[in-house]
Amino acid sequence: MSKRGGFPGGMGGFGGMNINQLMKEAKKMQANMEKDQEDLANKEFEATAGGGAIYAKVTGKKELKEIKLNKEIVDPDDVDMLQDLIITCVNEALRKVDSAQAAQLGKYNIPGLM
Repeated sequence: MSKRGGFPGGMGGFGGMNINQLMKEAKKMQANMEKDQEDLANKEFEATAGGGAIYAKVTGKKELKEIKLNKEIVDPDDVDMLQDLIITCVNEALRKVDSAQAAQLGKYNIPGLM
């Protein structure tokens, strides 16, 4: 005869952990993850392009905060190159945000989260 209700192995099949303990751990993990996300959002990430001729700073929220251009690279006859360098620089700064997010939040390893 089988037991009434429940799952094989006793305590709900969670390796002996009761549901209250599981919920407590989930809330703790959520709080830690929210703090990590807030910390990342407040960080700033920098990148350069064109040998340092262009500088960009973005926030962890992926907002462009600052961009600087050396006067030597501003050539009215070659605006396309300048635009390409700006795009390259900003994209590199944004990649740094993505990399930091993956490193910081990847430890949670929750399927479907990211």
